[in-house]
Amino acid sequence: MSTYVHGHSESVLRQHSWRTAENSAAYLLDDLGPGLDLLDVGCGPGTITVGLAQRVAPGRVVGVDTSREVLLKASELAVARGVENVLFEEGDVRALPYADHSFDVVHAHQVLQHLSDPVGALAEMRRVLRPGGLLAVRDADYGAMTWFPDSEGLDAWRSLYREVARGAGGEPDAGRRLVAWVREAGFTDVEAGADTWCYTQEEAAWWAGVWADRVVHSAFARNAIAQEAATEGELADLAREWTAWGRQEDAWFVILHSEVRARKVSR
Repeated sequence: MSTYVHGHSESVLRQHSWRTAENSAAYLLDDLGPGLDLLDVGCGPGTITVGLAQRVAPGRVVGVDTSREVLLKASELAVARGVENVLFEEGDVRALPYADHSFDVVHAHQVLQHLSDPVGALAEMRRVLRPGGLLAVRDADYGAMTWFPDSEGLDAWRSLYREVARGAGGEPDAGRRLVAWVREAGFTDVEAGADTWCYTQEEAAWWAGVWADRVVHSAFARNAIAQEAATEGELADLAREWTAWGRQEDAWFVILHSEVRARKVSR
């Protein structure tokens, strides 16, 4: 069993709500068109989901997540934007509550890295895809993240994050493993690529502020303490390191994402 290491605190949702279909699912957008039925697994606050729904309307879009609280925020967003072809409901990727061959597209953004059985989850996504349907999965790779100026504090943060994420049953270096996982789940028509988020100057300060809060006020902090991977004092030190790094004029942080598109070529 895996535990979602971040949780849904304000510091987490601040960054998750920044995500859009354009900045987080561009590799998928050319494959979308009116009338497609789409499932968004691990939809979070719905900012990507709503953008995808606008692209496939009047097709049916379902966003699933395990948190009722975050699903309420997603539903409120859809209402606020006047998007009526999307439904948000509780669901577990390990046992999706949908019949075989229910969707033309299944999308998952930053989900597989948090699962103890990503291949099983991908097989479940494949089950609900129609023949010829498209799987689109995107995950970061913490080991491939890079930044400037160098920071021993951020080095310590990454080491701690990888330890805590693996202790919670996930794999923080998921990006490099996506192709292998997708193939193991039964997909044979597979295309892979990569893209980045790059935070510089004011954006880097914002990103540093997000993590300065997350290392002390999120499920990550609670998991780190519960696993005895860090103390409250050590987490507070990391928060100060993030804040100091983000204040530097030349701060630059890049997150590498692996992106995989795969067709279901058989039943």
